Amino acid sequence: MPRAKANGIELEYETFGGPDDRPLLLIGGLGSQMISWDEDFCTQLAARGFRVVRFDNRDSGLSTRMEEAGFPDMAAAFGGNPQPAYQLEDLADDAVGLLDALGIGAAHVVGVSMGGFIAQTAALNHPDRVLSLTSIMSGPGGEDEVAPTPEGAAVLVVSPPPTREERVEQAMGFRRVLMGSSDPFDEAFELRRASSAIDRAYYPVGVGRQLVAILAAKSRLERLKNLRLPTLVIHGVDDVLVPVENGRLVAEAVPGARYLEFDGMGHVLPKRVWPQVLAAIDEIAREATLASRQ
Repeated sequence: MPRAKANGIELEYETFGGPDDRPLLLIGGLGSQMISWDEDFCTQLAARGFRVVRFDNRDSGLSTRMEEAGFPDMAAAFGGNPQPAYQLEDLADDAVGLLDALGIGAAHVVGVSMGGFIAQTAALNHPDRVLSLTSIMSGPGGEDEVAPTPEGAAVLVVSPPPTREERVEQAMGFRRVLMGSSDPFDEAFELRRASSAIDRAYYPVGVGRQLVAILAAKSRLERLKNLRLPTLVIHGVDDVLVPVENGRLVAEAVPGARYLEFDGMGHVLPKRVWPQVLAAIDEIAREATLASRQ
């Protein structure tokens, strides 16, 4: 897959759809790789007329690893004294830098979990580069962020195991915890998914550095109240990692935001909700197009 120079680093990316289609940037969550955006999900977006771009954030997948930053001090970070190697603002600048590298002036931006934090930050810091904002399973950050449940928080503090088999099983265990009550755990599918991610790139130190950046972030809530972009917020009621109250806070803050809430959905975007999610992303993008013409 191609790599692009962006904001002083290199980002691995992939596109779906034609070069003249509506540009849409997908931003992944904590420690996830671009393949966490299911290929079928991407092709269905492309079928709706989008030029879809998915990519690996810095410190994940095959993008630049910030090795010179060293190991993150997780004890200090969880103790209230995070010392981030970089900020969420840097990750947002990476995303905008990727648009620059691809010759895209502005795009519809969709972020999930940490990717939602990044997408919000990009919309706030670079409003001329974001046509519409979709924030999925995300929140306002900082002191306004509603903390994970104990079950969800436990996912963030486990140590990386030494063998491939244990790493795959750990990844599957995370998904079991994060899955909502209405979505049965598909053992075979999750095994393929976890194995693909582990075999493509495994870099838990980068996950730690990304997590410290999240913990160091200030609240975006007051700034979101001044956002003037067509915005869609999506959340699941059963989310233990980023509880549903966070999505509600973001939706209430952004003037005119559309809010989709799914019963029985956890911190996973299951296929059963794809039709509604895809239609809503398409609708908010069309709304942005109409607004730009007025």
